[in-house]
Amino acid sequence: MLVGACTESGARPTAVVAAADTADQVLEKVRHHITVDGVRKSLVEADTAYYYEGSQSFELRAVTVSFFSADGSPTSVLNAREGTYRVANGSMEGRGAVVVRSADGNRTLRTELLQYDPARNEISTDQHYTYDEGGNHLEGNGFRSDPNFQKVQTAQPRGRAAEGVLLPGQ
Repeated sequence: MLVGACTESGARPTAVVAAADTADQVLEKVRHHITVDGVRKSLVEADTAYYYEGSQSFELRAVTVSFFSADGSPTSVLNAREGTYRVANGSMEGRGAVVVRSADGNRTLRTELLQYDPARNEISTDQHYTYDEGGNHLEGNGFRSDPNFQKVQTAQPRGRAAEGVLLPGQ
């Protein structure tokens, strides 16, 4: 009779560790200004930030990053479901429905992953992306560019210019 009463039929806790369980600090409604030589470069905002002392990185949820030019005027805004900011080298990554809009609203970039490397002054992805500017539409399966899209290398580009000119690979 006692043996039958000791059988396990209830739910067991899982071994999954959530970000909040391992973070050294958990911050809510975060606003962090990033400056270089006293000049504001960006403003990082997130609903929640998990800070990890060992890696000196923040895991961010519901992320907005505003970027500024050398004279302090806004250049673009990135929104993503989540991201990572690495304090040691200033690199950033946006993940999940990443949308970057220029300050004037004329240019929009969409992808699932976008990385920023400040040492190379480069943004990149190895994922599918779309880029719209006026009547121009470009998409591909990865790219590398300076943050102002002056020097762009793209993988498997396709799209259409406003004048109806086909891009290479069409």
